[in-house]
Amino acid sequence: MEQSLTTWLLPVIALFVGAAIGFLIARVLPNAAPNKMQRQVDDLQDRFDSYQREVVTHFNTTASLVKKLTQSYQDVQEHLSESAERLALDEQTKQRLLAALHAENAYPERRERLTPPAAGEAPKDYAPKSGEGPGTLDETYGLKRKL
Repeated sequence: MEQSLTTWLLPVIALFVGAAIGFLIARVLPNAAPNKMQRQVDDLQDRFDSYQREVVTHFNTTASLVKKLTQSYQDVQEHLSESAERLALDEQTKQRLLAALHAENAYPERRERLTPPAAGEAPKDYAPKSGEGPGTLDETYGLKRKL
């Protein structure tokens, strides 16, 4: 009888010990995973916030530098105007220097404004057709005919 009791008692005890260990593991591990996930989310949020602050700082610095550049350009223009007035030998030279400094168009080569084609005129990107032969955009252009 004693052997029968040991035969049944050891598996039952092992079952209870296994259930207790499983219960403890089930309570500890699920809490660890959300904590790890929450730490990852918090880390990503911190990195994103840091990136946003860096972008704002970048654009503020860029705006400040462009403002300084504009002011420096205006200072140079003013200096050149004053120097032209003060240092020009005659009135005609002074007027030419001032006109060159204050010219609205700093680039003498103006680009021609594009205009739409007149009614009935083919757009400029079409290849012209010469004579009776096929035009350069024809499917058979450049192909030899079989006799």
